[in-house]
Amino acid sequence: MAILVLGIFKNRLYISQVMKTLVVHPADPTTTFLSRIYAHLNDKTVVTGGISKSGLRNLIESHDKLLFLGHGSPYGLLSKGQFPEAGLYIVDDLMASLIKNKSNSIFIWCYADQFVRRHGLSGLCTGMFISELGEANYWGFENINQVLIDQSNCRFASVMSKYMHMPLELLFYKLLYQYELLSRSNQIARFNLERLSLLI
Repeated sequence: MAILVLGIFKNRLYISQVMKTLVVHPADPTTTFLSRIYAHLNDKTVVTGGISKSGLRNLIESHDKLLFLGHGSPYGLLSKGQFPEAGLYIVDDLMASLIKNKSNSIFIWCYADQFVRRHGLSGLCTGMFISELGEANYWGFENINQVLIDQSNCRFASVMSKYMHMPLELLFYKLLYQYELLSRSNQIARFNLERLSLLI
């Protein structure tokens, strides 16, 4: 495994390891913007559908870093009908014990933080994350248009993509700082920013 020294941050030496990354991103046109996050990762396996839960468990075991993206709830990552016999969720309570053995996980779906906390997992995660106009309307935002939502989605994915090679603490710091710059003029970015967590 190759190691790259990134430098010192907050009196801690940070290194980056080239890891085998598993990306689970159920095919869904409403979350396509998230694919930018992992587009330039090396040594990755991308799963958008077509495998069983047992097949996914095997992949989780054989990868160092886990990246889960899409729509979900406190109970897991929705399968969006892309996984045979998976039921409503492709990542659910039954996967938690496997995920717990990994220390470099990223969970990006609505209320992923509740899933992570309930199972004592660690990683970077989102709370409620507004990525569509209907969600903004549901949360009572007024005068919000698709342009603002697209701007928020694009900045979030762009920052994540740029710093995915970094350890989670540095990635989280960069995300907070650069997404916050947009949040000063974008209500949706501010809403999402306030719900980002790094649980260690």
